[in-house]
Amino acid sequence: MALKHVARLKTNQRKVIVAYRTIPGDPDSCIVVTTENLEADYHDTLMKLVESDAGQSAGEFAEAMARSTLPDGRIMLAAFHTQGKMVKFPTNIIEMIPDNTTKIMLNDLNEMIAEQKGVTVADLALKGPEQKAVKEVTTAPQDSVETIATVNTVPQTNADGVLSDEDLAANYRSQADAMFKEAKRLREQAEDLVPTKKKTVKKPESA
Repeated sequence: MALKHVARLKTNQRKVIVAYRTIPGDPDSCIVVTTENLEADYHDTLMKLVESDAGQSAGEFAEAMARSTLPDGRIMLAAFHTQGKMVKFPTNIIEMIPDNTTKIMLNDLNEMIAEQKGVTVADLALKGPEQKAVKEVTTAPQDSVETIATVNTVPQTNADGVLSDEDLAANYRSQADAMFKEAKRLREQAEDLVPTKKKTVKKPESA
């Protein structure tokens, strides 16, 4: 069975899921979900969504992600964005692989779709509220080709298949930094919505 949205990096054959085939203001780039470093339950949930009717009927897979939740209850699209699992890549290094025998470069696919619709590739990018979401994703720290090999990697295990204390510590620090940044961002959004009211301290009456 052919599956939409499934792809791999031409440079190293790493599997990815294409969330946005192109992005506003940058028609030669796309946003993908890196799958190899996802936790097992997140990976299974992602792939089930890809294979589902909702995933296959979605024009852009991110639309289905925005309506789906992870096992911990978080919205998939927002959670993967926060965790740095959504990465920007040039469309000319993404190979779409709907099945074991078919492959087509994403930039060629975008041109074919645009030609069929009688529009430009730039016109394929999502508009409206989705446009802001795509732009926010592209500003994530992992927005270059090089960082996929350095940031979005699984910590190396030793010969026994166990993470060393150094690897665990580095992983924990990375997670803590990401959560701190997200907490700060959410607090700023909360302040914009409803500023915190400062409590006034009542001075004691003088005798």
